Amino acid sequence: MDWNLSFIKKEDFLQHVKDTIKKYGDKLEPYNMKKFNSNTVDPIKMIFDKTVYRSTWEEIISNEIFRQRDKANNNDIGYFHQRIFRYIDKCHVPENGSEGGWDVIVKNKDGIGLPDGDTVHTIYVEMKNKHNTMNSSAAGKTYIKMQNQLLNDDDCACFLVEAVAKQSQNIKWETTVDGKKVSHKRIRRVSLDQFYELVTGEKDAFYKLCMVLPEAIQEVIEDSKEELRIPKDTVVDELKNIAKRTKIESEDLAMSIAIYLLGFSSYNGFNRLIKTGGNDKLLDVLYEYATKIDKLVD
Repeated sequence: MDWNLSFIKKEDFLQHVKDTIKKYGDKLEPYNMKKFNSNTVDPIKMIFDKTVYRSTWEEIISNEIFRQRDKANNNDIGYFHQRIFRYIDKCHVPENGSEGGWDVIVKNKDGIGLPDGDTVHTIYVEMKNKHNTMNSSAAGKTYIKMQNQLLNDDDCACFLVEAVAKQSQNIKWETTVDGKKVSHKRIRRVSLDQFYELVTGEKDAFYKLCMVLPEAIQEVIEDSKEELRIPKDTVVDELKNIAKRTKIESEDLAMSIAIYLLGFSSYNGFNRLIKTGGNDKLLDVLYEYATKIDKLVD
């Protein structure tokens, strides 16, 4: 892999990519039914999605597993965006919760120029993956935190850095605190590309990083095959096993009932269905599932 990034060493970048992939951790573990329903899926939504999108059960369940993994992985991508600055000159990444809880601190004894012509020697950074990840309450708390930092240090600026911003920008952050619109020239909203430019001195630094990232990830995965195994999920097989035991001729209806029991096993009607006997009722194993999910794994 060719290397043309002057602001970070190749070995440091590859190590950071490897550390980020390792952060995926238990998200790479296979999903069985117990893990699948640990956050309680919405059976009604799954039934609608399958029918409206004309999907198979395999596709719908696979999509739900992907959604669950993806939700957890957002924090790991936040790790990538934040912790990479450990390897970039003049940047410091505090341990979680320390040094005021800032994500990144930039210090330059020669001064850091701001767009309005002002110069400071320290920048305190709060970093977010996307521009819309903070509600009004969280935004207000973050802004107050930045105001307090300015009161304690008149030679600094505070940045809200967004990895995926609406556009490339380095602007005054205007928000609302206690119903009042507030802004300050040293409290700024900055897109990730412009933050990279500020700390590296290279206008297209973030672009260059993005260009080498796909190959870097592939290289790390190829070198770590034993550590990074593709998970074999068993949710579909387990649900199909339940569906077969219902003795219902329609496979689609039997699967629907199995899906319903993921969320509704104790609901009126459903609880009666699984607790009664008879050839036209669900088998005892479904009651076993409703009361203790981990007994269903064959």
